[in-house]
Amino acid sequence: ASAAIKRYVGLGNALNATALNAIGTRYVCLLNTTELEAIDPPSLKLASLDPSACSQETKNILYETAKRAFSDQRHLPAYYELILPYLGGAPAAALKALSKDNVNMNVSTFVTLRRESLMSLTPPEVQGLLGLNLPELAQWQYRAPVREWIQVQKQSELDKLHIGLTGGTQEGYINIVTPKFPALSSAPLGTLAMAFHLLPALLLSFLMVSILS
Repeated sequence: ASAAIKRYVGLGNALNATALNAIGTRYVCLLNTTELEAIDPPSLKLASLDPSACSQETKNILYETAKRAFSDQRHLPAYYELILPYLGGAPAAALKALSKDNVNMNVSTFVTLRRESLMSLTPPEVQGLLGLNLPELAQWQYRAPVREWIQVQKQSELDKLHIGLTGGTQEGYINIVTPKFPALSSAPLGTLAMAFHLLPALLLSFLMVSILS
C-alpha cells in the first residue's frame, strides 16, 4: 500500500478527495510528512479519515490541514463535529478556544488529546471542554493521562469541579532547606583556641588604627 501511494504521488497525481477516500483510515498512517503536507485542505473536507491510530506527527500535520479546511465554519455549531477526528493533533491554544464553545467533549476523546496540550489545560478549561460529560472524568482519575493531569493541578482548583478528584498539589506547605556548615571538629582544637585567644587583640588593633586615621 505504501509503495502504491508513493508511485501514485510520484507520477504527479494529487492527493485529492478521491485519492484520500481510496487511502482511507486504513492506510492514512502510511503517508509520510511530504505526502501529508501536500494534501489540499479543500480535498480533506470531502474525505472521511480517522488518524487516531497514527503517529503524533501525522496527527499534528492533519490537524493543521483540517483547521484550514474548516476555517470558514469555525464559528458554526457544526465546526466541532468536523474537526473532531483531527483533535488528537490540536495544540493547546486550539483546545482552550474550544473550551469556550460548549462542545461537550466525550472523555474518551479527551484522553486521546495531544499530551502536552492536555497537560496545559486548567480545571476551568477542562470543565468548559467536557461540559455535561465532566462527571465522567472522575472514572479516569487513577488512569493515564488524567492522573498525570490531576497531579499538576492545585487541589483547591480541582475541588471547584465538585466531582471528587483527588491527588492535586496541596497549598500552604513550605520546604525549608537547612544550610550545611563545616563541623567545628574539622579544624584542630589548638588552632581554634589560638584564634579565639587573639580575637580581642585583633579587634583592639583595628579600632586603634581607625581612630588614628
